[in-house]
Amino acid sequence: MDINEIKQKLLEMRAQLQNTASTRGQSAQVVELDQSKVGRLSRIDAMQSQEIAKASVARSDRALIQIAAALERIENDEFGVCQHCDQAIAPQRLQVDPTALLCIACASAAENS
Repeated sequence: MDINEIKQKLLEMRAQLQNTASTRGQSAQVVELDQSKVGRLSRIDAMQSQEIAKASVARSDRALIQIAAALERIENDEFGVCQHCDQAIAPQRLQVDPTALLCIACASAAENS
């Protein structure tokens, strides 16, 4: 596993999320409730879109936190170690999700409990 390649992937993921943060933030702004300007159904649609945008912002914020934690683990030479059992996380798993904290066995056990 090439740690520099993983680090580069994490940095690219972070940059992509940061680049799209402003547009997501604009979509999550308060919906105008003045019925003289916007019809009832348009307001409902706008409110639904706002909730979807808020959820997207929350997911992006969580992803940025996970990316920062993964980069910190790389700097501390703790990257690729399962947080539960201290065994190595499979390189293939880290290629797919470089923010993974658990090996497949521990992740499966956590899902099933």
